[in-house]
Amino acid sequence: MLTKRDLLRSAALAAMTVTTIMPLPANAQAKAEWPDIREAKAIAEEGFIYGLPIVMNYAVMYEYSVDRNSGQYKAPFNQINNEARVFTYKDTAVITPNSDTPYSIAWLDLRAEPIVLSVPAVEKTRYYSVMLCDGNTFNYGYIGSRATGSDPGDYMVVGPDWQGATPAGIKKVFRSTTQFSAVAYRTQLFNPADMPNVAKIQAGYKVQPLSAYLKQPAPPAAAAIDFPKANAELVKKNFFEYLDFALQFAPAGPEEKEIRAKLARIGVGAGKTFDFKDLPVTHKIEIGLGMKDGEEKVEKYLVNGQKDVNGWKIGSLFGDRVFYSGDWLKRAAAAKGGIYGNDAVEAVYPMTKTLANGDILDGSKSKYTVTFAASQFPPVDAFWSVTMYDGKSQLLIENPINRYLINSPMLPGMKKNADGSLTLHIQKDSPGADLESNWLPAPNGPIYLVMRLYWPKTEAPSVLPPGNGTWQPPAIVVAQ
Repeated sequence: MLTKRDLLRSAALAAMTVTTIMPLPANAQAKAEWPDIREAKAIAEEGFIYGLPIVMNYAVMYEYSVDRNSGQYKAPFNQINNEARVFTYKDTAVITPNSDTPYSIAWLDLRAEPIVLSVPAVEKTRYYSVMLCDGNTFNYGYIGSRATGSDPGDYMVVGPDWQGATPAGIKKVFRSTTQFSAVAYRTQLFNPADMPNVAKIQAGYKVQPLSAYLKQPAPPAAAAIDFPKANAELVKKNFFEYLDFALQFAPAGPEEKEIRAKLARIGVGAGKTFDFKDLPVTHKIEIGLGMKDGEEKVEKYLVNGQKDVNGWKIGSLFGDRVFYSGDWLKRAAAAKGGIYGNDAVEAVYPMTKTLANGDILDGSKSKYTVTFAASQFPPVDAFWSVTMYDGKSQLLIENPINRYLINSPMLPGMKKNADGSLTLHIQKDSPGADLESNWLPAPNGPIYLVMRLYWPKTEAPSVLPPGNGTWQPPAIVVAQ
């Protein structure tokens, strides 16, 4: 019996017979440099793993700061957008979105000059963080409660090629590895009535070019860019075209030279002698198969590449260039699991789609519970949460009580067990009025659960190092 892959290869061979009688392309030299189809497939697999976070990031940037009609648009480059709300099921640009903290978002264009980020004083009892994440999805710096404290300050973000002095008044300089970069502000919300206080803090976040900060004339503007339209379907269909476009703003680091050279062999990135679109259909079919193999490797890493602790997958997936050191599979798994996650010192993310025995969590088939012992709540210096997502889309789900998570600030209003422990009820239907405070509404299908442990404690008991800490998340069980 022929498999789908066999049928695709048969189509490729049929197409090959057609291409052999077609006239030579205008770029004959390029044809001589085409890899054979086996090499093209291998490059595609590796290139997909390398490029997945870069392409995912570009798609988010396009929706947030380029396409005003995307439905997810936030603000133009170098301007901040403050959301005086938490994310809901209507927010679809980013998978596995955080619904704990109101976000402020800024996308930076660093080509013309550096950008200065200013933060206000924030009370020490309120956690906040400013995460700097570039087009490579490297977290290259932090401002906030843990990293810099609660005092006000001015910080400068520069592009990969910038050379210059640090002005007086700048507390620290952060260098992005790409010309475009995301800034994600997370400001803790204690309860719905606290939102006006969060909005006041957000109003103190300022983003301005260095020239404006110094009250000097602005340098010449960077050249206008014709950004290719991006959405989830287009990214899947034209993956390597998007990667090719994004790489022009990302100078290669030493650990990238090998994969960049390989990508050039299929017409992607700097150093190429032809365009990816010029490859024969046979090559493109093999490249599609290679991408599929790469995607399977990423999914497998998310299942097996982290420590299994009572059914929860725990690991350290997010960091800077040195953290990854060319481990593109880990970086791809990070983006696939939940792009724009924090470094482990800032937050740890136990995640699961299964019970401890491997059975798939499914709200259409079972009800579940998870119980935290009285003395074994997640050990953090900020706060913790458990968030519910649709197991297929990894997005928040619409539900009758508009509850997407349960977090530690909600504890005073929740029902404790006689021994002081806390049981969460994970199911699609209400567990009843007396237990509704402890209800985490589930989808009518596969479930994806993610804990967020903000500013994890370093002393025992601790979730650090991720997967090997002395604190372990409790197992999810089928409700009796």
